[in-house]
Amino acid sequence: MSDAAQPTAAEVRAAAEAVKTALDRHLAAVERRSGEDDPAVYEAFNQLAAAAEVYDELLYDRYDEVTPFEIPGTEDSLPPYAGPEEPNAISVLIRRDYAVAEPQRLLAQAQRVEAAEYDDGPGADQDAAGTIHGALGILFGEFEPDEIASRHKEFGLEEGDSTLWVTAADEQTEPGEWLETPFEGVDPERVVCRFDVSAVFDDEDSEDTEDTVDTDEADDDLDLDEDEDLEPLDAER
Repeated sequence: MSDAAQPTAAEVRAAAEAVKTALDRHLAAVERRSGEDDPAVYEAFNQLAAAAEVYDELLYDRYDEVTPFEIPGTEDSLPPYAGPEEPNAISVLIRRDYAVAEPQRLLAQAQRVEAAEYDDGPGADQDAAGTIHGALGILFGEFEPDEIASRHKEFGLEEGDSTLWVTAADEQTEPGEWLETPFEGVDPERVVCRFDVSAVFDDEDSEDTEDTVDTDEADDDLDLDEDEDLEPLDAER
């Protein structure tokens, strides 16, 4: 950046004063908070975050220095709940990501489901069971998502991030109303609660889970040509 484009020392100091003012406002809002999701605290937090970001940028541009503070991005957080106090209906939105870690296992399990459904051998969907996307369609059509989540390793899948949102509604929607766009139009202010699972959360629970998975993987060197290496599937639903 050229000298002409750099902020002045006065601008940097004014930004620092704005941070001090925002700090005072945030503390005052916290001291007067009326509940866990007080909108005044939320607004004061956003103002403090914005002031700190401006100061940090000006400080770096003028003096090539940074602040020791890191304020979480507000775009990733939910606003205070503003839905009905006593919801008459709720929607549960779930997303689970998987990697196809063992394609041959996935195909083998789908083929076993197909074989169990037809007495005289493979049926009309024989070709589907021989492709990855076809096998996924068969397995997710046969088993409930929660069962696949608990038995994902049996199906050659590896867990990724997952999230569950519970949103409040005034009344239940009409049948078929949202089926074309089921995940659009979610109002963040009506999210009652959310639960996220991700490898980025480096806490003790996730470390224990990783240890368990490693142990299981050590016992899971499979030869898919041998039937006994595949867990039995209950294809009768």
